[in-house]
Amino acid sequence: MAGRHRRRRRGLRRAAVPAAAGAVLLATAIAAGAGPDSVAGSPTAAAEGVKRALVAAKPTPRQSPPPTTTTPPPATTETPATRPEKAQPNNTVRLVRGGTATLVPMDVVNGVLPVPEGVRQAAWWGATLDARNGATVLAGHVNWHGATGPFAELWQSKAGDVVTVMDKDGKSYRFQVRQVETVHKDQLPSRAQELFGQDGEHRLVLVTCGGRWVGGAEGYEENRVVIASPV
Repeated sequence: MAGRHRRRRRGLRRAAVPAAAGAVLLATAIAAGAGPDSVAGSPTAAAEGVKRALVAAKPTPRQSPPPTTTTPPPATTETPATRPEKAQPNNTVRLVRGGTATLVPMDVVNGVLPVPEGVRQAAWWGATLDARNGATVLAGHVNWHGATGPFAELWQSKAGDVVTVMDKDGKSYRFQVRQVETVHKDQLPSRAQELFGQDGEHRLVLVTCGGRWVGGAEGYEENRVVIASPV
């Protein structure tokens, strides 16, 4: 997910739903109304009539194409164990290497999940943080106009990493990574319910783009999907 989208709508391959500016293709076949209860200030579990949540990002003509493959953030001498701990702001997600993004609740409308512009915010859709079932989905851009975002860390994620989410009231939720997937966008439709469905055990699902840049409607050809369980 990189760059600023053109404002005109454009249909995507295998999807009869147009992509809105900043949209991210998450999956197909997410059932409407299948999610757990929602609370005030958090996204609804599913939007009425949802059939698809899209996954593509296209830069403006003014932007130079991104690298052909994603690269990890610049190396640092600090490690998660030695880096000074800073208080996590409310309404944010913090990844294991310290990357932090503000959460913006989003509803899927006409099959499209908008993602905020830039790299310092992430879309939040699906189950609430204290839900008993379903996926809490956080989606962010890997880079934007040359800036690498916190969600680029997902390309370094591994099982056992701990992700912390702070809600708007300052309550902290910890999740431990148990599954890391690199999914070609062509494979997402068949795995939609498995990855993003609002049934099964509660899980945090973090999503960004990457891999080889192919341009067009696809942008990057892959998605990084990191799944974590409450701890």
